[in-house]
Parts: sequence; C-alpha cells; structure tokens
Amino acid sequence: MDLQQLEYFLAVVDHRGVNAAAASLGVAQPTISQALRKLERELGAELFHRIGRGLVPTSAGHALVGPARRVLRDVVTAEGALADTGGRPRGRLDIIAIPAFSAGPLPRLVGAFRREYPMVSVRIGDLSDETAVASLLRDGHCEIVVCHLPYPEGATLRVLELGVQEWWLAFPPGSAVPPDDPLPLAALPDVPLVIVPRGGSQAGEIEQAIAAAGRAARVAAVVRGREARLPFVLAGVGGTFLERSQAEAARARGAVVRAVEPRISRAYGLVYDEAALSPAGRAFVSLAGS
Repeated sequence: MDLQQLEYFLAVVDHRGVNAAAASLGVAQPTISQALRKLERELGAELFHRIGRGLVPTSAGHALVGPARRVLRDVVTAEGALADTGGRPRGRLDIIAIPAFSAGPLPRLVGAFRREYPMVSVRIGDLSDETAVASLLRDGHCEIVVCHLPYPEGATLRVLELGVQEWWLAFPPGSAVPPDDPLPLAALPDVPLVIVPRGGSQAGEIEQAIAAAGRAARVAAVVRGREARLPFVLAGVGGTFLERSQAEAARARGAVVRAVEPRISRAYGLVYDEAALSPAGRAFVSLAGS
C-alpha cells in the first residue's frame, strides 16, 4: 500500500466514481482503476460495490476512509511542518458540515481562512447524521465538524459557538399565505408540509413549536435528505421549514417565504478534538474564534 493508492481511493470515495476522480486529479481513468484493483488485492478485501458507472464503498471501504484521511493529512502536515515564508501553516484541512451551513456561514469563514492561509487546501464534506460527530472525529474522517449545538464536550472534544441558525417557512409559489412577516405559528395556513424524519435534525423541535401554538401539521411528504425539501416545495407538494439562508434562496426561486413567531432557532458551531488538530486546524479554530 502506498500514499498514491490512498489518494486515488479517497478521490473515488469523494467523487463517487473513477471518471470524476480521474478528472479531479488530472490522471487517466485506467491509472486509478488499476491502483484500486492493486489496493484491493493487497488488502484482500473489496473496497467498492460497482453499481452501473458509480462506485459505493463496501463496509471494508468505509472502514478504510478514516485511516486513509489521517495518513494523508499527517503526510501533508509533515511536509508543511516548516510553514511558509511568513510562518503560516501549509497542508490540508478536512471539515464536515451540515449542508445548510455550506450555503450560509461556512463559505465566508473558509474564504477568510484561505485569504490568511493560502497554502492550506480545505475539503468540505456533508454531515448527514449529527449523532455521528464524535465517531467522525475519532475515526479521522475530519478534524472539525460544523453542527448544531449544544454538543456535550468530553475529555478531548471542544466546542466553539459561531452563531444561531434560524428556521423560516417556505411555501409553494402562489400559495395563499397571510401577509404577516414574521408569521405567527398560531396562524399557520392549512398547507401540508414536507418534513424530514425525527432524529439528528430540528424536526422534533419544529413539531413541538407548532403543537404549542395550537396547530397540527399535516404531512404531504417525508423525505430522507434535507436537500430534497426545496424541490418538493417548488413542485407544489407542500410547505417546509428551511434554514434561513436556504429560505432566502428559495424566495429568489419563487417560493413564498415567511419568518415565524415564536422564533425557531438553534446555536451552531465547531466541534473538534483539540489534541488531534493539525497546525492548519488550530489556525482555523483560532480564526473562527476571533
């Protein structure tokens, strides 16, 4: 097993296929395919399920992702240990974040970080399950997670609050919605909602807020992925609660959008293992805290 094999393996994981991975790395597709086959032979395990033209990691592939990221991160950190001529860290920083933050506050923070530390490349992955934060950090999938708070600090995990995320209502274009903005939940119109299952999301708190206002939410559809809600709204299936940045973007696409009263909000921030941070990771946390 060599570093190039791990780099190719992770590129295929990140891009969900050999062709896109090859394009991102600037190498020929057969080069990556041959490296993957060699890696599977060396490990004695199949790393991907080959479904059509796409590749999905097997259980063995999932198990390799965290250690592979750690190895490459350590190598990049070692190469950049002397920093640049200005004393700034070099290397790579892996962050996993709730997709809504990737369309809101996170780009501004990463932009400021890249201006300050141009020799650090930043990879942003999607956080689909907030209950997995500790394991993502422990298994080396990333150095920093951006998620909702509160999150219990442990012996090594630290939390840095960045701000508050607010949820607004978005209705299909042309919906008859009261003009009030913010819209009292007690005046919630009789429009069925597109929701996500309860779990590591805000769904339970939103349901409680609607019930406390004396209203009952009718369900039009239950979708697994948060990113699927807006297309259903724009298609006229029903309304939904969206993070504020997404709701403002939905308004630009024709949705009828209202803030709500009482306000539904939740803090968000960084969760990280202080002892495991690379120089780039420490620099990111320091900049975020300032």
